[in-house]
Amino acid sequence: MLAAQAPRLDRALKKVARQGGEVVLIDGTLIRTRRRTGKADRRNYSGKHRSHGLHFLALTDENGRLIWISAARPGRTHDNTAARHDHILTHLRAAGLGALADLGFRGLDNDILDPVVVTGYIATRTHKLTRGEKEANRVLAVGRAPVEHGFAHLKNWRILTKLRTDPARATHLLRALLVLTNLEINR
Repeated sequence: MLAAQAPRLDRALKKVARQGGEVVLIDGTLIRTRRRTGKADRRNYSGKHRSHGLHFLALTDENGRLIWISAARPGRTHDNTAARHDHILTHLRAAGLGALADLGFRGLDNDILDPVVVTGYIATRTHKLTRGEKEANRVLAVGRAPVEHGFAHLKNWRILTKLRTDPARATHLLRALLVLTNLEINR
């Protein structure tokens, strides 16, 4: 019943727009799970984190309050892939909102004239960052800090330390925890 009260993506973004918000913060995280036996669990292995888990996307407002959580995906899923699957860009454009994201979302929004998702600059061997680019990355990191606080509130739930379930049940569990977390923060 609690999971059914979690907002849908389009409704959550429209609510933020109605309340005068201009930007949401987006990030992906891995909720670690215990390893299950068999070949079916190989897709839950995240090479980046070197552990098994389920990947989730979350949106927060500027204050770090969680407003939406995606469905669970295998741990090896990249942030861009999950965002494309959930049609994040389409929903952001429909609501008239922008998003701040980390470098994991580079290439998601290739519209140069009217970008919706803002990511930082990346240095390569042939391109060193200028002072302006470094300063832009620092400002973006400060603006994105509240999304990490939103994840911290969610990951405080002790039940997530013993998660060993299929993605559908994990999705219902995390959406119920989203509702409970927002009720707890509002008190």
